[in-house]
Amino acid sequence: MNTTLILDYLNALRMNNNREWYHANKDDFKTASSAFEEFLQSLILEIGKFDGSILHNNPKDLTFKIVRDTRFSHDKSPYNPAFRAHISSKGKLPVPVGYYLMIKPENQSFLGGGLFADMFKDATAMIRDYICQNGEEWENLIHRQEFKKYFTVKGTALKKVPAGYEKTHPQAEYLKFKSWYLEYPLSDEEIRDEKTFLSKAAELFQIMKPFNDYLNKALVDFQMPVR
Repeated sequence: MNTTLILDYLNALRMNNNREWYHANKDDFKTASSAFEEFLQSLILEIGKFDGSILHNNPKDLTFKIVRDTRFSHDKSPYNPAFRAHISSKGKLPVPVGYYLMIKPENQSFLGGGLFADMFKDATAMIRDYICQNGEEWENLIHRQEFKKYFTVKGTALKKVPAGYEKTHPQAEYLKFKSWYLEYPLSDEEIRDEKTFLSKAAELFQIMKPFNDYLNKALVDFQMPVR
């Protein structure tokens, strides 16, 4: 479990973001990927102490590719110099929501949770409806002292409360949201201290869990669109 090796490789890729360098250093990529998967395995075991629903996951199945889709982007860099993973009861699918981790150099790493994807209209509607009906529980969640110490609910949002919802609803500001997620930023220094990083990640994910549970209750009948 070598997080310094992970960061060093990603930093080298950041400075040499081209296919020639990537293929010439493919063995380094494999070594760094293995180190990331090893860290994920340790993290899964720590999360499993308070959320047993994720223990069946294979770390390799939770990671995302570093190859970028540049077709519609002004940035034609072929790779995203980051290792990313989503850990939930159904692996890396965005629903059910779970625990998200991104390791990226230059202090761009973070721990995340909740629903990041706002393209699923059914999921957005389910969460809005659930907040409407369970507003007090929502308020209790997001105003817990422990929660507020680390997190603020973020998300893409409309300018106005959408049609079909009361503009004067106590949670009207959150009904404007199309996604509801949490982010906790991490410095490179924190990442390099792997034991402390592992402990910190597990601690913050445990604090995050009631928020994820709330969203997952809203999303219990959600079906991923079939391509």
